[in-house]
Amino acid sequence: MGFASISRRPWETPASQRSGNRAAHAHAGGLPLSSFLAMFAALSVLPFQAVFGAAQEAVARPSGADLDRAGILLERGRLDEAIGLLENLRQRKPPPSGIEAKLGKAYFKKRSFQQAIAHLKAALDESPEDRETTQLLGLSLYSTGQLDQAIPLLEKVQSRLPATEFDGWYLLGVCYLKTQQPDKARTAFARMFAVPPESGAGHLLFAQMMVRQHLEEKAVPELEKAVSLDSRLPMAHFLLGEIYLYKTDPQRALEEFQKELAINSTVWLVYWRLGDAYTRLEKYDEAERALKQSIWLNESFTGSYLLLGEVELKKGNPELGAGFLERALKLDPQNDFAHYSLARAYQQMGRTEEANRHFEITRSLRAEKKSDEQKLFQDVTR
Repeated sequence: MGFASISRRPWETPASQRSGNRAAHAHAGGLPLSSFLAMFAALSVLPFQAVFGAAQEAVARPSGADLDRAGILLERGRLDEAIGLLENLRQRKPPPSGIEAKLGKAYFKKRSFQQAIAHLKAALDESPEDRETTQLLGLSLYSTGQLDQAIPLLEKVQSRLPATEFDGWYLLGVCYLKTQQPDKARTAFARMFAVPPESGAGHLLFAQMMVRQHLEEKAVPELEKAVSLDSRLPMAHFLLGEIYLYKTDPQRALEEFQKELAINSTVWLVYWRLGDAYTRLEKYDEAERALKQSIWLNESFTGSYLLLGEVELKKGNPELGAGFLERALKLDPQNDFAHYSLARAYQQMGRTEEANRHFEITRSLRAEKKSDEQKLFQDVTR
């Protein structure tokens, strides 16, 4: 390339190009004007459509890729990152399809139930038959105590769940129970265990669920109904005894535990609670016998050794009590009550240094437990 071509001014056209342009004009001049315009339209429109379509695809592709990426973040538990990405996508005009459902799911996993509810309701308006959205909205409403609104959603989803998935029936049962619908609640819980709702077993299971919800007073009539329907129903008298023990009525509890043993004398759990009732009534010899029977049936349960150690301390046998408590600590080294009771036993035996060591371990374990409980409370109420 020569100096002249480099220094050519923008408006100057080389001779070779000028001759080429003349040839082009001469060739075009040989065509009718309509043909020339049609050819121009074909050459101009097709590239525009191709470019415009590619632009649309370029806009749509990141949304789909970002939705996929948000889904991966959710699966990996990186909830804040997923929510940030989804919230940005939601600002697009129009927002990607399904964005509300994904946001609702993300907030549900984060346990931000109120925010989850808002997005899940919007998602359900878009897709009323979306099973996952329906389920998550029902669970979110349940978690925030909005049981009346949760029930129809959980009922709708429950009808589509396989027979092996019992969680739905449990949640429905709790909802019915807390909204004063006992017959529906008993039916739901009975469905979980495939027993007739009006049978003795149905009433017993319902009573057990009531106890789990701290409704001990309401559970008593259900248990009495269960016993009236089946006088030899296993564990009905035991649960009555547990309720009476909780209500600090050890004598009535004792009577119920004895009735339970008359039906089935091989349940270690009943002997343990019987020993507890005797201990509260200060009948230590009877308590000792019942607790040893519990251990003979189940030698790996810590509670029987703990209570037996306490009984021996009350009877003035610290050496014997220490032996049972040491066994309890072998089974459960982090049991603060076992460390405390063993410290008292060593103290009575004059083993001061060992007693102080176990007292110190007790304080440390209880401080740790208190810290864990406070952290759990903060997490739940956050």
